[in-house]
Amino acid sequence: MLAQLPPALQKLQLPLRLRLWDGHEFSFGLTPSVTIVVKDPALVAEFTHPSLDLLGSAFVEGRLELEGSISEVIRVCDELSQALIEEEDTAPSRVHHDKATDAASISYHYDLSNDFYQLWLDRDMAYSCGYFETGEESLDEAQQAKFRLLCRKLRLKPGEYLLDVGCGWGGLARFAAREFGVKVFGITLSKEQLKLARERVNAEGLQDKVDLQLLDYRDLPQDGRFDKIVSVGMFEHVGHANLREYCEILSKAVREGGLVMNHGITAKHTDGRPVGRGAGDFIERYVFPNGELPHLSMMTAEISEAGLEVVDVESLRLHYARTLEHWSQRLESNLEVAAKMVPEQILRIWRLYLAGCAYAFAHGWINIDQILATKPRADGSLELPPTRADIYR
Repeated sequence: MLAQLPPALQKLQLPLRLRLWDGHEFSFGLTPSVTIVVKDPALVAEFTHPSLDLLGSAFVEGRLELEGSISEVIRVCDELSQALIEEEDTAPSRVHHDKATDAASISYHYDLSNDFYQLWLDRDMAYSCGYFETGEESLDEAQQAKFRLLCRKLRLKPGEYLLDVGCGWGGLARFAAREFGVKVFGITLSKEQLKLARERVNAEGLQDKVDLQLLDYRDLPQDGRFDKIVSVGMFEHVGHANLREYCEILSKAVREGGLVMNHGITAKHTDGRPVGRGAGDFIERYVFPNGELPHLSMMTAEISEAGLEVVDVESLRLHYARTLEHWSQRLESNLEVAAKMVPEQILRIWRLYLAGCAYAFAHGWINIDQILATKPRADGSLELPPTRADIYR
């Protein structure tokens, strides 16, 4: 049986078992914790170059099955890929982003099924990094803490007008209106998100304070009407080529003295190229079509060029690793229910995506940053206290 495997595979020592279509098995270590069941004979030859994209795509397409906990599967498959593939420095590609392309990409990802998302998100359906102040918080507690942190960093005051760019299911908009007394205008490109978000606004009686619309950011009013702006999980969808325009629109939408918060995933590499060994390719193909992660330096440069002044930056990388662990564990514990909500291939994608991203954030492949900026007054003065102390009191 050993002769059926490529020579490069035969020398590995990993907690991995390979089971072939004919029942033959080969273990790469004494106590395998993961089994790859090869159903397509042609796949064995491809294992000489087992990129994460190859392994993930083969699982999604049913060419192989995976046995073991999904988090352990991700870890072992990464070790397999590292052992046989050298990291390549590939130049990042640039995607053309127009309104139609962005609308289609958002619909592909977010219009999947509200019920499916509810299965593993928190009660407010915050599809972004939670904030674990002690590390012992539940997912619900961590997401409420994240909402509060954003509002406090924005120094929201009763009666102010807040713009929420990429408002999702409206959890932050409702929280800001309810807890901080602001009026909120939120936008999304997802029809399914908007439908449920409006239902929840109405259920809480916040119709007079929260207005959510289906709107592209390029169609926002640019007359400085908003006191504060918050954007969570949004700039990842904008595209490198459009970041300057995006930041300029936010700069024109906020009043002088106002604050702009961008909370989003950032790239490891300064040129914004995706993570290597095929992980970025898998996400582009199956999860976030046309998504492009800017490096923190790229994002702060564009914010600055748009006339805003960056005043605070905080990385929440390990917070997102913990958030994704929660999401993955909640999905894994509800696989039978999830299988009735989405097609089998979609469920396979999301199982890999959530566990894989938890691993990626934990190991520093990608980051997430909260970038707070202000629009200075004409004389250069700011509406900010001299320190951060007020945020954490």
